[in-house]
Amino acid sequence: MAAPLSTEQPAARVTALKPQRKGLRGRLGSSETRTLFSDADLRRGEGPKIYFGLLALITVVFVLAFFFPIYWMVTGGLKSPVELAQPTPTLIPHAIHWTYYKLAWTQLEIPHYLWNTTLYALGAWGFQLFFDVAIAYALSRLQPLFGKIILALILSSLMLPASALLVPAYLTVAKVPFVHWNLLNTPWALWLPGVANAFNIYILKRFFDQIPQELMDAASIDGAGRFRVLWSVVLPLSRPVLAVVSIFTVIGVWKDFLWPLLVLQDPKVQTINVALARLSSSNERITYSELLAGLVIASIPMILIFIAFQRHILRGLAAGAIKG
Repeated sequence: MAAPLSTEQPAARVTALKPQRKGLRGRLGSSETRTLFSDADLRRGEGPKIYFGLLALITVVFVLAFFFPIYWMVTGGLKSPVELAQPTPTLIPHAIHWTYYKLAWTQLEIPHYLWNTTLYALGAWGFQLFFDVAIAYALSRLQPLFGKIILALILSSLMLPASALLVPAYLTVAKVPFVHWNLLNTPWALWLPGVANAFNIYILKRFFDQIPQELMDAASIDGAGRFRVLWSVVLPLSRPVLAVVSIFTVIGVWKDFLWPLLVLQDPKVQTINVALARLSSSNERITYSELLAGLVIASIPMILIFIAFQRHILRGLAAGAIKG
């Protein structure tokens, strides 16, 4: 009579095979990851020193390239005009003069121009968010006639250089068609031309395409209309991408220079960037130390916004980049 099969043998075989499978998976994982230096090179001789040396060198070069201009601007506002005019520049100020920041705040009327720029940025944010969300929602969910053609025309505007659109946009703002209004030296000259932002529309549409249709169908069954679905379903789920669009809009208006320079000729209504450029070429007795201090003050709000919302920017872009 044949001996009964032992139940311990398969279990022992499985136990014996587990380390081998784990090792095989580890080898496959390491082979799929391709880097400039392999693991064997990093363990061999001078490999670690070369790797970390190159990494440190590249890091230092990028830090200098990006942060040295900021450092030069900040320290320039702390130097005296005589020190700035020296043929040999100094990396570290001989003496720190905080008075130039105070003079820039008062003599350059920084609070007034900061308020102007804040007003323009908030107005552009409100208009762009309202119209771009409506356009993206219509193209994504309402599926209008010739919707793909309309989207292609909107995206084709990204292929045109911004300088090519300055003259037509200026003529349109100087004399609005049909109504013949002159919008120069008014906030509308900055708000209206930037309403239909092709980049924002594309990001919003891509995000709206990822929202499950079942959620909208459930809301429609409960009696919600198109606007109710947008307000109660789409917008609450779209907070990451709305944060990205909002930050990009505010930063874009804040750092814009050429368009405000063309449409805002009145000094009282100019933005901070245009005002500082005008003051730098004017006959008023303003030193370069004060101008550099004014540039530092004008840069602080956007730097703080980016530091505070950088995670939202990365999450929003990642959420709108992959269609799941």
